[in-house]
Amino acid sequence: MSSCSRVALVTGANKGIGFAITRDLCRRFSGDVVLTARDSARGRAAVQQLQAEGLRPRFHQLDIDDLQSIRALRDFLRKEYGGLDVLVNNAGIAFKGRVVNVSSMESLRALKNCSPELQQQFRSDTISEEELVGLMNKFVEDTRNGVHQREGWPNSTYGVTKIGITVLSRIHARNLSAHRREDKILLNACCPGWVRTDLTGPQAPKSPEEGAETPVFLALLPSDAEGPHGQLVTEKKVVKW
Repeated sequence: MSSCSRVALVTGANKGIGFAITRDLCRRFSGDVVLTARDSARGRAAVQQLQAEGLRPRFHQLDIDDLQSIRALRDFLRKEYGGLDVLVNNAGIAFKGRVVNVSSMESLRALKNCSPELQQQFRSDTISEEELVGLMNKFVEDTRNGVHQREGWPNSTYGVTKIGITVLSRIHARNLSAHRREDKILLNACCPGWVRTDLTGPQAPKSPEEGAETPVFLALLPSDAEGPHGQLVTEKKVVKW
């Protein structure tokens, strides 16, 4: 078992925003920071890069599409720390403490381009995870059939996937408030901004370090903080969904 009692974990952290979040947490979080990546070689190379900067992250392999990989990480966290204090979902996978799902303001822009009926469903305070999955599957099917715009969907696959992340965050936050309020878990979705990554290219105005600011701000909310919770946050400010 680790000598540290607290642990923060970042998914998809071997490059880009996830790597910058890991670096900032290593500097500011009072506990261990675990960098995860699907590719072990790339993940360990990222850890070595941070170690060369005088930081001390730990590494664990994680493929979010592999149930065995997820279970191995779960068992590692339970054995070493008894759980998890901070989870930054840069790739997507909750535990105790702070949970930050990296979404995008594109989710809000895509939402505004949905039909009024879809907007009402995605903004509902009672939508269930099963209903959200059903809507996401319908988008895939409507797109495959070439009828997505006629069915009220925006013409942005990326935007709709980010709607899914933001709405799922709202659902999980609502469930935590209903069933685990005493644990004082704060769960939010956030937009890091337009950041220079392999996906966006060199023209984006923000560096990965600047993109990490809001996710790290949410990950390090004080222990006595009562919010934000279940919100979409950008530039450290809540935006109305």
